[in-house]
Amino acid sequence: MRFFLCRQVFLSLFIGGTLCFNSINAQDTLKLKLDDAIKIALNDNPTIKVAGQEIALKKVASQEAYAGLLPEASLVGNYSRTIEKQSFAMQGQVIKVGTDNTYSGGLTISLPVFAPALYKSISLTKTDIELSVEKSRASKLDMVNQVTKAFYQLLLAQDSYEVLQKSYKQSEDNYNVVKAKYEQGTVSEYDKISAEVQMRNIKPSVVSAKNAIGLTNLQLKVLLGLEPSTAISIDGNLKDYEVSMFNRMARPNPNDLINNTTLKQLDLNKDALNKTLKLQRANFLPTLSASFQYMYTSMNNDFKFSRYIWNPYSTFGLSLSIPIFRATNFTKLKQTKIKLTQLSETRINTERQLVMQANTYIDNMSASTEQVVSNREAVLQAEKGRLIAGKRYEVGKGTILELNSSEVALTQSQLTYNQSIYDYLIAKADLDLVVGDDSKINE
Repeated sequence: MRFFLCRQVFLSLFIGGTLCFNSINAQDTLKLKLDDAIKIALNDNPTIKVAGQEIALKKVASQEAYAGLLPEASLVGNYSRTIEKQSFAMQGQVIKVGTDNTYSGGLTISLPVFAPALYKSISLTKTDIELSVEKSRASKLDMVNQVTKAFYQLLLAQDSYEVLQKSYKQSEDNYNVVKAKYEQGTVSEYDKISAEVQMRNIKPSVVSAKNAIGLTNLQLKVLLGLEPSTAISIDGNLKDYEVSMFNRMARPNPNDLINNTTLKQLDLNKDALNKTLKLQRANFLPTLSASFQYMYTSMNNDFKFSRYIWNPYSTFGLSLSIPIFRATNFTKLKQTKIKLTQLSETRINTERQLVMQANTYIDNMSASTEQVVSNREAVLQAEKGRLIAGKRYEVGKGTILELNSSEVALTQSQLTYNQSIYDYLIAKADLDLVVGDDSKINE
C-alpha cells in the first residue's frame, strides 16, 4: 500500500513538472503579428540604432560650427635666446642693444567680428542634419520593407509546409488503402507500387518545406535583432490577407512620390550643394576679427629668476583680411556648379525610374488579384476532382493514375493559390517603399 502511494505521488510530481515545463516553454515563445515585428525591428535592429547615432553626430558637428562664433582664449608663453645682438652705429661707434634672454607670457583672446564663410558653414550644417534625419528615415523604411517581406515569406513557408504535409498524409492514407486491397487480392501490384511511389515522391518536398520554415524564421529573427535561440511564432496565414487584395489603387504620378526618400535625399543634396556654392563665394569676401592680449615680459642677461622684473602690457587690435586672388576658389566654384547639373539630371532619371517601378508593382498586384480569383476556383475544383477520383477508385471504376493525378492537381493548385497571395503582398510592400509610406514608422 505504501509503495502504491509513493508511486502515485511520484507520478503526480512528474506530470506536474512536465506541465510546468511546457508552460514555461510556451511563455518563452514570442508570438508576433506583423505590426509587432516591425516595432521590435525599429527598436532593436543595429542598423536603425546606427542611423540614430548618425543624427546625434551631425548635431554635435553643428554645435562645433556654432562654436566658431565664440571667442577663443589661450595662455601663451615664449622664450628666446639672443645669439647675436642687434647693433647700430652712432657718431662713429657701434652700439649693441638687447638682452640675452627674453621671456613673455600671458592671455590672448580672439573673436571673429565679420566672417561670411563661417555663417555659410553654419547654414550648411543644418542641411547636413536634415539629410541625416532623412537617411535615418530611409533606413527605417527599408527595415519595414525587409521585415514585412520576411514575415510574408515565413507565412508562405508555413502554408506550403501545411499543404505538403496534408498531401503527404492523404497519399499515405491512399497507400494504406491500396495496400490493404492488394493483400486482399482486389487490386494489382501496380496500384500498390504507384501509390507508394506517389507517397515517397512527396516526402522530400515536405522536408524541404520544413527546412524553409527554419531558414525564414532565422532570417526574421536577425532583422528583429533577436538572438537565434529566441523562439518566435507568427499567427495567421496568407489567406487572411485575401480580402485586402481587392482594394484598387490608382496609377502613381510624380506628385505621389513626394515622400520618396531617394528623391528627398537628392533634393537635400541639391540644397547642400547650393549652400556649398554660397560658402565658396563667401571666400571672396573680406573677414574682420578682433584680438586682445594681456602679457608679461622680462628681459635679462642671466638666469637669476628671483631677480627678474616682469612688466605687464596689453593690446587690442582689429585684423582685416581682403582676399585678392586665390586660384583654388575659382576651380571649386566650377566643380560645384558641375555637380549641381549632374544632380539635376540624376533626379530626373531617378524620378522616371521610380514611376516605372511603382507602375510595375501595381501591375503585379492587379495580376495577382486576378490569379487569386482563378486559383481559388481551381482549388475548389481540384478538391472536388480528388473526391470524385477517390470514390471512383473505391467502387472499381477509376484507376490509381486518376487518383494520383487528382492529388497532384490539388496540391499544385493550393500552392499556386498561396503563391499568388504572397506575390501580391510582396508587390504591395515594395510599392509602399517606393511611395515612401511611413505610416508604420510613425505609429
